[in-house]
Amino acid sequence: MWDEYYCATSSDEVILLLSKKRDQARIIAGATDLILELEHGLHKDVETLIDISRIPELDQISLSEDDVIHLGPMVTHNHCVASELIRERAFPLARACWEVGAPQIRNRGTVAGNLITASPANDTITALIALDAKLVLKSIRGDRIVQLNEFYKGVRKTILEPDEMLSDIQFQALKSFQRGTFLKLALRRAQAISIVNVAILLTFENTEIKSAAITLGAVTPTIIHAVEAEAYLKDKVLTEEVIGYAAGLTMKAARPIDDIRASAAYRREMVRILTLRALRSINKRSEKDGFPQDPVLLWGRKINAKQELIPFKSGSRLITVINGKKYVFNDAHKKTLLRLLREDAGLIGTKEGCAEGECGACTVFLDGKAVMACLVPAGRAHGADIVTIEGLSENENNQILHPVQNSFIQEGAVQCGYCSPGFLMSAAKLLEERPHPSITQIQQAITGNLCRCTGYYKIIKAIEKASQLEVGN
Repeated sequence: MWDEYYCATSSDEVILLLSKKRDQARIIAGATDLILELEHGLHKDVETLIDISRIPELDQISLSEDDVIHLGPMVTHNHCVASELIRERAFPLARACWEVGAPQIRNRGTVAGNLITASPANDTITALIALDAKLVLKSIRGDRIVQLNEFYKGVRKTILEPDEMLSDIQFQALKSFQRGTFLKLALRRAQAISIVNVAILLTFENTEIKSAAITLGAVTPTIIHAVEAEAYLKDKVLTEEVIGYAAGLTMKAARPIDDIRASAAYRREMVRILTLRALRSINKRSEKDGFPQDPVLLWGRKINAKQELIPFKSGSRLITVINGKKYVFNDAHKKTLLRLLREDAGLIGTKEGCAEGECGACTVFLDGKAVMACLVPAGRAHGADIVTIEGLSENENNQILHPVQNSFIQEGAVQCGYCSPGFLMSAAKLLEERPHPSITQIQQAITGNLCRCTGYYKIIKAIEKASQLEVGN
């Protein structure tokens, strides 16, 4: 899929490589979008991948003295979900990030990558435009700052130049007199693209609205503001009549199309409904209802947030540790981690179900976090610590099974068994993260895993039983 792979050690190295390679290079952060695009042949000119995931400090969320929140280009969706700062002072973004994919996707997918992919259905764009975010674009020519709503030229089209790197996302932290939320409609509760989404941010003075931002996704080629509705809400109090009229104006702003996921008429109506729900929740101060206070991340126990600086480039030996054993591979960078594990390491327990990050059968642990191996470039394995299903048992000869393996056997939580490795890995990481999960937390942990046989009931029961086995040990 690609010829050259660099694991960069600094932002300066990245922009220097971009200046030389230009259209032939792409930056890899989480890679959850780009790997799929490359697999589908959408970037036939791309020969070089530049991995920034090891560069120190790029995964930081910070608040500056002027009350501006900064997100580095390696901040993932789960970083935002886990951040008290984002949950308290940028809630629309926290909720949008929680709605993205599943835990394994949120552990790799970055907010910056979501913005650059430039799909009008991408959830974080809608939230960040409502927050009036700015981007810092870095190149050897210097930095330039652009408003996020001016970054897009159309579907999957941006003003990002071939030699530029998105180095910072910045926006004002919400004040105590500002409240907002994000709502999404999709065909299922997880792992689904938005049919429509809405972000709302209101600034109050006592009970009156002094300004409003209402942004809509998946209803035009780019994210838009519902300008008439925003103007109408100014100086209003959120009565039911005002809410209903504003929702109608918001619906008028939508210009959706008919496609495989929904008709244009349905999308317009659902814009109205989501706006009603969002405004009502803000009015009742219930906008955070349903958002978990302690979300499932599949990070396991606390891990070091800082990435170790480990350079790698094409032609180098790829050295990694898998299930506690050192592996050395030659010329293995031109594939995904899933294929490296199966084809080169001979560890075929990790399954390929969809190769698109949809089914979770390829779930492994990468430096302590659950990820989908089909969406990770093999080069990222260099210097990493990886655990596959073969390493889940408690000794080399698999004589002592992990509690989730035992409980899956006892509860009969397996039929064809193809999806089982992914479920077992997600369940094991959940129990490492929280030994006594609730049913809701178990359900959250396996949203990235699909089973076509069992209907999930025995799987959930087995995970619940495993938590009891852990307590008894």
